[in-house]
Parts: sequence; C-alpha cells; structure tokens
Amino acid sequence: MSTMSQKNDGKRSARERMQEERAAEQAKARRLRKLAVAGTVLAVLVVAVVVGILVMNSKTTSYSAAQAPAGTTGSNNLQVPVGAANAPSTLTIYEDPRCPACGEFEKSFHTTVNQLLGQGKIQIRYHVVSFIDRHNPGDTGSKNAANALGCAQNVGLFHPYHDVLYANQPDETDDAWADKGKLITLAKQVKGLDTPAFESCVNNNTFGAWVTAVETDFDKSGYNSTPTILLNGTSAYPTYNGVSISPQSLIAAVDAANKGKPLGTLTPASASALASPNS
Repeated sequence: MSTMSQKNDGKRSARERMQEERAAEQAKARRLRKLAVAGTVLAVLVVAVVVGILVMNSKTTSYSAAQAPAGTTGSNNLQVPVGAANAPSTLTIYEDPRCPACGEFEKSFHTTVNQLLGQGKIQIRYHVVSFIDRHNPGDTGSKNAANALGCAQNVGLFHPYHDVLYANQPDETDDAWADKGKLITLAKQVKGLDTPAFESCVNNNTFGAWVTAVETDFDKSGYNSTPTILLNGTSAYPTYNGVSISPQSLIAAVDAANKGKPLGTLTPASASALASPNS
C-alpha cells in the first residue's frame, strides 16, 4: 500500500473515531437530558404528594376550641356539661340525636336523670355525635340536629332543647331534620330559644366544625355504638358492674358512688339550664 493510501486510511480512521466519539457524547447527552426530565417529573410528583398531605392535614386540623359553643368543656371543648360542676359523680353520654336506642334510653331514664341532676348528685357530660348520617348517604339530619344543639348550648339552653328533640325524635329511616326549619320550629317549645339568632345559627351551620370534631373524637374513642353511657368512667348501659341498668339501679349506683361525698351546688345558670322547656 502506498504512503498516500496509508495517510488517507489514517484520516478516515481518525474521522471515524471522532464521529464515533461524537455520537457517543450525543447519546450520553440525550441520556442525561432524559434523566433530568425524569428527575424533574419525580420532583414535581413528590411536591404534589407533600402538598396534598399538607392540605389534607390542614382540613383535619382546621377545627380549634374557639369554634365550639360557649360553655363547652373538656379537650378541645367537645363536651357539653349539664348540672353542678362540683357534683360527686359524672355521667358521660355519647348520643346521636337520630339514634333510636338513644331515644329509648331518654324515654326510660329522662325523669331519673333530671332528678339526679337537680339534686346535685351528678353532672352529665354530653358528646353529641352524628354518625347515622354517614351510614345513610345523603342524610344530614344528625349533623343538623347536632349543630342546632350547639346553637342552644351557646345561649345556655342545651338541656331543655335536647329533651325536646328526643321527645320529637323521628324514625331513624326518616331524615326529617334534613329540613332545618323543623329544628327551628321545635325551638318554639323552649322558652327564650325561638330567636333570630338561633334561627341564623341553625341555618348557617355555625357550629359545623365543632360537630365534625366531636364525631372525629368519637371515632377515635374506641366506642362504636350509641348510646354509650359511663358512670364515673365505667360502662353503665345496658349493664353496670354486671347488673342490668334501670332507673332504680342507676339511682342506687350513683348513691353508692357518692357515699360520704358532698352533693354538688347548682349555680343559677346550671339550675336555669335544667329548667323544663317552657318554664
């Protein structure tokens, strides 16, 4: 092979090597660009997930105790206290306004419970839950009634309005209280509650965040049915310490728990809250 031919072959080889190297570099650059794009997409997805979690958390933690009705107590003001604050025993009650079993409890124990309250023997701490709506998609009666009870509590009239609602409780399958007007009409049976302020509170769902917070707390409590009744922290319905509960046995249980302890003192506000609906 001539010297010129060898030089040409050397040039071609060099060009080929340069082309191969350039092709390799271009391929590497394309791979890096793809990785960069993939990394950007992944970063965007991560940010989106984080933002979504933050938004969800903000929704679940949007409630604050300041949004509760006046006079509520306990952690985050989720309880409605009725009766003397210094009563020797506490009756904790979890109730859904539409719950038929709660209605049966109220019918059977209404007089007895009010007697114990008036004597300063117990204070009741109500948790107004609203899970029945959740089991009947589209229903809103439990939440509406719970909010209305919050509106009544806000003006110190929870207990008489509570008694009126249970005395007029619709059938569980009848979402009657989806109509807020019915809740407003029932307020006419409670002296001092039939006001524009109460009507506005009911119609505007003023304590809706509180109602949701109470239900969330119930979901976390470990209790799964209503009514759940506790006497000084011990389950008291349908049995208390192995004995079927009745008005008479509830009185006996409270008296035994209170033995040797001073009775609670009703403040004027507490006594007023216990008044009969139209007194």
